[in-house]
Amino acid sequence: MKLFLLTSLTMLAFAANSVLTRFALADHSIGPAAFAMIRVGSGAGMLAVLVFWKERRIADLSEVSWLSVLGLSLYMLGFSYAYISLETGIGALILFGGVQITMFAGALITGERPSRWRWIGAAVAMAGLIYLLQPSARAPDTKGAVLMGVAAVGWGYYSLYGRKIRKPLQATAGNFLLAFPLALLVGLTFGDARSPALTGVALAIISGAITSGLGYALWYRVLPKLDATLAAVAQLTVPMIALAGGVLFLNEALTLQFAIASALILGGIGLSMIR
Repeated sequence: MKLFLLTSLTMLAFAANSVLTRFALADHSIGPAAFAMIRVGSGAGMLAVLVFWKERRIADLSEVSWLSVLGLSLYMLGFSYAYISLETGIGALILFGGVQITMFAGALITGERPSRWRWIGAAVAMAGLIYLLQPSARAPDTKGAVLMGVAAVGWGYYSLYGRKIRKPLQATAGNFLLAFPLALLVGLTFGDARSPALTGVALAIISGAITSGLGYALWYRVLPKLDATLAAVAQLTVPMIALAGGVLFLNEALTLQFAIASALILGGIGLSMIR
C-alpha cells in the first residue's frame, strides 16, 4: 500500500508539471527557454539545500552519469518547447506513450521478461495513444509532437537509469545541478522574444522546486521497487490527471476522442497489473 501511495503521489507531481508548464506558456507570461532554465535551476537549488541539510554537502555525484544528465536535459527542454503548441492532456499522453515504448525497449534489452498480461495491457494502452493521434480537427501540432517525443526518450532513459539508484535524493540533486549549465546555455542561445512576467517565473519555480525536484527524487525512490515495464505503464495515468487539470484550470475541451483514448489507456493499465 505504501508503494502504491508513493507512486500515486509521484504521478500527481508529473501531471502537475504538465498543467503548470502549459498554464505558464499558454498565458504568455514566460517563454519556453526561460521556463526550462528557471525550472532546472530552482529544482537544483531545492535539492542542494535538502542534501546539504542531510549530509552537509550539496550533491553526491557517485550515482550520476552524463547519460542521465543528458536524458533529464532532453526531457526538460523538449517538454517546455512542446507545450507552446500542445494542449495539456495531449502533450502528457504523447510524452508518456513515448516513455512506455522507451522503457519497454530498455527492459527487454536488459533481460526483463514481461508477463502476457503486461504485454496485452501495454498494447491496449498504446492503442489508446494511436487512436488519439489519428488525424482529426484536433490532431496535435506536428512540431510539438516531435519535441514531446524527444522529451519522452529523455525521460524514459532517465527513469530506466533510476532503477539502480541507491541514494535517490542525492542522485537527483546531482542530475539537476549538472543539467542546469546545459539548460542555461540553450536558454541564452535561443532566448525568448519576451521578458518573463512574475507569474511565469513563479510557476517555473513551483514546477522546478516542488513537482520536479521533490517529485523526481520520490520517483527515484520508488523505481527500484517496480519492474521497468510496470513503471512505464503506470505513467500512462498521468495524461488523464493532466487532462483533468487542463479542463479545470485552463478551460481546455474534453473531447469524445480523448475520453475513448483515456478509457483504453486505463483499461490497459488494469490488464497489465494481472499476474
